[in-house]
Amino acid sequence: MSKPYKRLDKSQAAVLMVDHQAGLLSLVRDIEPDKFKNNVLALADLAKYFKLPTVLTTSFEDGPNGPLVPELKAMFPDAPFIPRPGQINAWDNEDFVAAVRATGKKQLLIAGVVTEVCVAFPALAAIEEGFEVFVVTDASGTFNEITRNSAWQRMSDAGAQLMTWFGVACELHRDWRNDIEGLGTLFSNHIPDYRNLITAYTTVKGSK
Repeated sequence: MSKPYKRLDKSQAAVLMVDHQAGLLSLVRDIEPDKFKNNVLALADLAKYFKLPTVLTTSFEDGPNGPLVPELKAMFPDAPFIPRPGQINAWDNEDFVAAVRATGKKQLLIAGVVTEVCVAFPALAAIEEGFEVFVVTDASGTFNEITRNSAWQRMSDAGAQLMTWFGVACELHRDWRNDIEGLGTLFSNHIPDYRNLITAYTTVKGSK
C-alpha cells in the first residue's frame, strides 16, 4: 500500500545532527570515510543555506565516543548543543526534546552515527509523537551494510522517509530559478563533477 507524499518544506523543517563524534566516526564502515565526512558537511551546509533550525547533540563525550566533530561546532556556534550525559536514545534526554520542540517545526531531518541506534531510536520516537521524519541516509553511518539495511527497514516501516542530502536540497529548493548560483555553489562544494557542470554554465553565461 502506497504512502502519501509528504514533501519537504523549508518553512517546516529542522535538522538534527546526532552523535557525529570523533570516536564514533571511526566505526563507520558502510561508506568511505572521506565521502561520509563530505556528506555530513554537505547536510550542514544545506541547513545553513536554507536557514533551517539545527540541533546538535552528542552522547557521553567523556567516554570513547569523543567530542563533536569541530567543523559542526564551528558552523553552528549559536545552535542548541545538547551533550547528553549518558542517554543512548537522544529522545530520552529532556533538553534535546525541548530543543527540537522549540524549533516549532514538524518535519525533522535526522542524521547521525550509528544508524541503527543514534538515528533510528530518536527517529522512531519522533514519529511516535507525530513528527514527520526524513532520515538523511548518506550523512548517517554504521558498521556494515547488514546493520544499515536493518535500520533503514525498521525506520521506513515506521513511516520515516529515507533521503540523501542531494535529494533533500533539491526538494527544499523546488525551482532552480529561486537561486541558480546559490544552489549551484552548494552542490559544487560537495560534488566534484557538479563543479564541472557549474563551471561550464557560468562560462557559457559569461560569454553571452
